[in-house]
Order: sequence, then structure tokens, then C-alpha cells
Amino acid sequence: MQPLVQIENVDMRYGGADGTLAVTGLNVKVEKGEFAAVVGPSGCGKSTLMKLVTGLHIPQQGQVIVSGEEVTEPVSIVGMAFQNPTLLPWRTTLDNILLPLEIVQRHRKRLRRHRDEYVAEAEKLLETVGLKGFGDKFPWQLSGGMQQRASLCRALIHQPELLMLDEPFAALDAFTREELWCVIRDLHQEQGITVVLVTHDLREAVFLADKIFVMSARPGRILNVHKIDTPRPRDLDVMYTTEFTEKVHELRNEIAEARAVA
Repeated sequence: MQPLVQIENVDMRYGGADGTLAVTGLNVKVEKGEFAAVVGPSGCGKSTLMKLVTGLHIPQQGQVIVSGEEVTEPVSIVGMAFQNPTLLPWRTTLDNILLPLEIVQRHRKRLRRHRDEYVAEAEKLLETVGLKGFGDKFPWQLSGGMQQRASLCRALIHQPELLMLDEPFAALDAFTREELWCVIRDLHQEQGITVVLVTHDLREAVFLADKIFVMSARPGRILNVHKIDTPRPRDLDVMYTTEFTEKVHELRNEIAEARAVA
């Protein structure tokens, strides 16, 4: 079976032929239904990788293939969530969640006639992430953690095949962050969606992922791929096991070495 995401020998440079080389010789494979995490030193190209997969950037060399098709424009089967939830302040939480349906063509055509169906799906997602009853609230009436939960709902409302998460929990306090780890863990398990998570938090990567890609310092390339064999479903208590701690330390040492070489 072909991987859902395949990056083959990709070079990406910003600023023209003499600009900054962000990634080089980049090779990544993510299977359908897999939860992959990408870690590495600051500035290594983690976010560039995300933009390549979503079609926000097109590489100067190599190929990016998503769902069997080469990426040459923004990819409609992808949902995205970022560190900043970027909810529109003049729209209610529910209307913020419905926003992608106004953009994704296959949903836009039927949104007006079938709005009740989409609202029901949005309400279901809100309940799943612990925001039942908050659909009529505006973003400024929600805490940071609640806004990020709403952002996850918005990323999932158009039923994407692939969910891309760019450090979505980095700005949250430790307790809220761990609560949302469990939310995304459960969403991945229930929906079988493929997830690619970009993160600086090694505990987050080991807790959530099936596979972890370690990137070098800029220009970024894949140094190592770690398979996480911890059985699912995983509880937060797994973070106190020897195996978990050893894997986190192993990743930290690899990234420290990558920074030293830069």
C-alpha cells in the first residue's frame, strides 16, 4: 500500500537561487492511519516540512506526494491546527468551526442546503473535545485551552484524511497541554485519521506518536526514525515508566548532537 504522505529527496530554498536552504535531501513516509511526530533543533525545517505537505510551498527539487498525487497546490484533504488558534473574533465558536466548509469546494456547494447536518457534526466535535454548549460563545469568552480545542474541531470539520499539527499545545500550561494530548489521542483512535505533529516537546511526541522523525539542524534532513511500540490506548501514567523516560532522553541526546554539528 502506498503511504498517505511521501516526501522524496526534497530541497526547499527560501529567497531564490541564492536564498536560505531550509531542507535538503528530505525523505519522509507516513502510512495511512499513522500518528507521526517531527522533532529537531529550532530552525531545522519542521514547519517547512508541514508547508510542503499541505502545498503551501512547492519544492525546488524532489517530490511531495499526498494520497497518491503529487502536490502542486494547496491540498484540500488536509486539516491544520497551529500554536495560535487564530479564531476570528467576530464569529461565534460554532461559526469559526464551520469556516473551512465555506472554503473546501466539495462542502461549499452543499453548505447552504445542508447546514443543519454540518452544525450537528460541529456540535458533536465540540462535545468530543469537552466544549459542549460553547458553540454560541465568542473566542474572547474562551480560555486559551478552550480556543485550541475549538481549533481542533475546525481542523476536523471537513473530514480530512490528514491532520497537520504545528506545535498546537506549546503556548498552554502543563495541565491543559496534557488534557489536550488525551483529546487528540482519542480523536486519532476514534476516527483513524492520519496525523503529523510538529513539536519541540519530546514527551508529547513519545506519548502521542507511532513514529518519530528526528531532523538535523538547518538545512534539515531526517537523521533518524524512531518507532514507538508502547501499546495503545496510552494513559498519562506511561510517562513515568523507565521505557518512556529512556526514549525521551535518547531523542534529547540526538537533538543535542544535531545542534552541536550546526
